[in-house]
Order: sequence, then C-alpha cells, then structure tokens
Amino acid sequence: MSKKIDIGIKEKDRSRIAEGLKRLLADSYTLYLQTHNFHWNVTGPQFRELHLMFEEHYTELATAVDEIAERIRTLDVAAPGTYKAFAKLSSIKEVEGVPEAKQMVEILTQGHEQVVRTCREALKLAQEADDESTAALVSDRMRVHEKTAWMLRALQ
Repeated sequence: MSKKIDIGIKEKDRSRIAEGLKRLLADSYTLYLQTHNFHWNVTGPQFRELHLMFEEHYTELATAVDEIAERIRTLDVAAPGTYKAFAKLSSIKEVEGVPEAKQMVEILTQGHEQVVRTCREALKLAQEADDESTAALVSDRMRVHEKTAWMLRALQ
C-alpha cells in the first residue's frame, strides 16, 4: 500500500500541473522522434553538420523526456508512455515522408518553438500552485528550446 503524498501541493493542483507536463512530455517525445528520424535521413551539402547537430539535439531530448516523466511521477500521476498517448497529447504533428534538409531545419525550428509555447502553458500552472520544482524544470526546458530554435533559424 502506498502512502498518500504530501509535498505541499494540493491534489487538484498536482493533477493540473501533471496534465501540462504530459503535454510537454508528448511534444518533447514527438520532437525527439522527428529529430532522430531527420538525423538518420538527412542528405545534401550540409549532411555532416546537420547529422551531427540533430544527434546532439535528440540526445538532449532523450534526457529531457526522462526528467519530465519523472516529475510527473513525483507529482503522483502516471506518465504517458505510448505512441498513441503521445499522438493524442502532442501539439507537434508527424511528418510524412522524408523532407529535404532545408525543410527539416524549418520543421524542427517550428517544433522547438511549439515546445516553448507548451512550456509557457505548463509554467503558468506550476507558478499558480507555487510548484517551484516544476517551474524550474519547465523554465530550464524553455531556455533550451528557445536557444535551439534560434540556432536552427540561423541556418535558414
């Protein structure tokens, strides 16, 4: 039998925060998968640069999805973990086929910008409940995605 959680955040607030984090997790995982796909399939004159950069990005995202899922669990809520759940929760749509390298960069830029917007929504929920731990995590994620989007935009 598990003990009732008492971390100073009301159950209703933990549930609302976790819902925001679930959307962030889904967006992050979808972006991870897209980035990994583009890493495998990029071609053209910028192949090496993009191949290596996409690898850096998906490696960073792999760590991020784990941190986000663990924060959801810390709030005593089950974390989603299936493609079906992620597809339902994510604001990032899957890409059909294999786009050209330039389009990959544009798609990933839009994906990182979407994650920033999702972070802003989750951050509001955390701040309203005085959940500093979630706020710090989401704020850190937002900063990473803002910087990554800037770097991707610089390639266009």
